[in-house]
Amino acid sequence: MLDGISGGRLIAGFPVGSPMDTIFAYGQNPATLRERYHEGMDLILRAWTEDDVFTFSGRYNKLRYVNCWPRPVQKPHPPVWIPGGGSIDTWEWCAQNEFVYTYLSYFGYKAGLRTMQGYWDKVRELGKEPNPFMGGFAQFFGVADSEAEAWDLYREPAEYFFNRCLHVYAGFADPPGYKTVNTVRAGVEGMVERAAREATERRARSDAASAGKAGPAGGAEGLTFEAMVEKGYIIIGDPGQVAEKMTEVATSLNVGHIMALCHFGNMRKDLVMHNSELMAQKVLPEVRHLFEDQWEDRWWPTPIPAPERAVARGLR
Repeated sequence: MLDGISGGRLIAGFPVGSPMDTIFAYGQNPATLRERYHEGMDLILRAWTEDDVFTFSGRYNKLRYVNCWPRPVQKPHPPVWIPGGGSIDTWEWCAQNEFVYTYLSYFGYKAGLRTMQGYWDKVRELGKEPNPFMGGFAQFFGVADSEAEAWDLYREPAEYFFNRCLHVYAGFADPPGYKTVNTVRAGVEGMVERAAREATERRARSDAASAGKAGPAGGAEGLTFEAMVEKGYIIIGDPGQVAEKMTEVATSLNVGHIMALCHFGNMRKDLVMHNSELMAQKVLPEVRHLFEDQWEDRWWPTPIPAPERAVARGLR
């Protein structure tokens, strides 16, 4: 439906889901969660591509008649992007099926390097080409007319987000069975786990400070903006500086799809618009064609031409 309404501009994202929503809110068994997920993916992709009505008899989904209508505009189906939080098995699954692996991390490109290197190692191990457009990464950005202005504009929303919004209860972060055996053995820490761990550490520092005792390393108030920028949680600066850093992110992680997060924390609407406009008008044109001379992006939407969309809608 959305692919048709948009004229073929849909990207289909299929997240497994965090433990808080899929397991604790929706009551799914963590031991069967990924098996259900893969079966659901098989059903959706087949529904998008089958020409005739078919019967689907899976372990968790049994449908006598499957007849997808309306059919997707993009053929054979919209590009599939898989959000990942660090699961090793997701690396292999994305590489085998040539889906885009998009690492969703709140902790920046420096912390994400190990995860993306692991993904590309798996891609090569399976005999696939490490096409950067088969990888994606989410990164916070703060663009301003000058570096000094960026430090001033984005300090409060960044500190608000990282020190107040990521309060994940540790008991919800890693229920038994949610992480695959391979991921556990590899010692990979997922984004939700890290958020919960850091929230616990902040709480311990705060409690220790209130009691007048020495707590874990770090201030009771949490990370400073300077530390966030230094660690790569957020990239700030004027358009030229941000474009240079975005190029570093793309090349160091080998990702052709960067999801620029221009709204975070308690940012005002006018600041969100200002940040987004500078990103679109002055930063993205500088990096838009990165990798295009060597690699083909087969995972970007292929919409029908604008004139045909207008005719289909009865506008011409």
